[in-house]
Amino acid sequence: MANKISRRDWLKLTTMSAVAAGAGVVPQFKLFAAPPRQGSITLSIQETESTYTDVVKAFTAQYPNVTVKFVNITGTDHNVVAQKMLSMLAAGQPVDIGYAATEDTQLYAGQGLADSLTSRVTDAKADLMEYFSDVNPLLTETMMYEGDLYQLPRDFNAANMYFNTGLLKEAGLSMPADTWTKDDFVQYATAMTGLGAAKDTFGYGWTNRLWGSWMPWVFVDGTNLLVEQKAKGGDWMWSTFYANDPLAKGRQGGYEWPSPQANNPKMLEVLTFVVGLTTSKLTPAVDLGGGGTLQGFFTSGKLGMTVGGGFWSGGLIQSGMKKGDFDVQFWPKWASQRHQLGVGGAWILKGGPNEDMAFNWLKFNTQTSVMNMITYFQPGNVTTTPVRRSMNTAERYGASGPANWHVFYDTLDKLPDTGPIPAPKTSIQETDIWQRYTASAVTGQLSPKDALDGMEKELEAMYAANP
Repeated sequence: MANKISRRDWLKLTTMSAVAAGAGVVPQFKLFAAPPRQGSITLSIQETESTYTDVVKAFTAQYPNVTVKFVNITGTDHNVVAQKMLSMLAAGQPVDIGYAATEDTQLYAGQGLADSLTSRVTDAKADLMEYFSDVNPLLTETMMYEGDLYQLPRDFNAANMYFNTGLLKEAGLSMPADTWTKDDFVQYATAMTGLGAAKDTFGYGWTNRLWGSWMPWVFVDGTNLLVEQKAKGGDWMWSTFYANDPLAKGRQGGYEWPSPQANNPKMLEVLTFVVGLTTSKLTPAVDLGGGGTLQGFFTSGKLGMTVGGGFWSGGLIQSGMKKGDFDVQFWPKWASQRHQLGVGGAWILKGGPNEDMAFNWLKFNTQTSVMNMITYFQPGNVTTTPVRRSMNTAERYGASGPANWHVFYDTLDKLPDTGPIPAPKTSIQETDIWQRYTASAVTGQLSPKDALDGMEKELEAMYAANP
């Protein structure tokens, strides 16, 4: 399932019929011109139902013939969720609308599962002009594949550095400037390690995954796991929706990852550095998983710094921290200060029975008033950062912080070289390879050089099998 599904399995995906459904009485919520009355439709959406309760009420008020059914797919990370989704699709259990972050955008587009939104977005220019004007063009470009758009961005997270302000104070430190360096980072990590009567604090921590992990260090040292280039095309987007935006200059048809380069000298320099943080006891054991893996360490005052995006601010408050207990800053400079990010959004199943209504759902969810109903963004940002610039305000972070909340969107607007994590259509295999050899290096089973040589060999085999 990590490669392509068979033609026989693909044909199963088009057999789902619409289910008759009624509609309850809810307040009128009309944003776009009401569509012609259609027969009853059931939209199957990959999401958590409680996240969209108010959105569904508003949507079905405008489309009373639609019933929304949610399919919740969970996993320790995006690659696990994608594996479950592919298995479900192959078993003849399709969804009309899926959700993917950058880790899986090209997987669904490249496998022919996601439908291109290019013509639909172009036709809906009048409805979407204001939305795109409020969304940094990098987020849109990240959702493109070979010149076409496959998702409307909903949320993003760039890799910034979170600080436990209590440990900063205990170490006699203040928040660093946004121009701080890798050497400054080492000084901070050293000062916040071994504090307290038990001397059991760590200066820095990270988890083993594709986003975050040691990838931020890869970016700031001026390299990447895969060779990076831009796909041709995309002018239809930039000349239509971003014609007067200077941040759209040089944008093309999405990102391409034509070959691996895991064992280049810069990659070895980076992995040697991060392994050294573990052997020097500045970093605890590195485990698989998302930000929740380190949350206990951080909230209990045992961890000084860690990678995180806007998603962590609301989550830390929910876990018991108070405003002022943490703050955030750009990632430190090394050879550069290029940041990495991931973007998320919904995609439409190609050839599904409800493509038109599925796009109505996507378009409906671009509105600021609707996005504010999504519980991911309440209060503060519980799990992610909204793509709309206008939604990233002091008011949004007023209850949760951090004080430097502007860093999240400044990573896009003020650091123009920020880019997406490398994630080709074989991202499931890529993630597995990355995680296995990362674990071998940080546990000492393999030297950094041997780990990267092994990683490169397997990535080359992956590319050979999926030209």
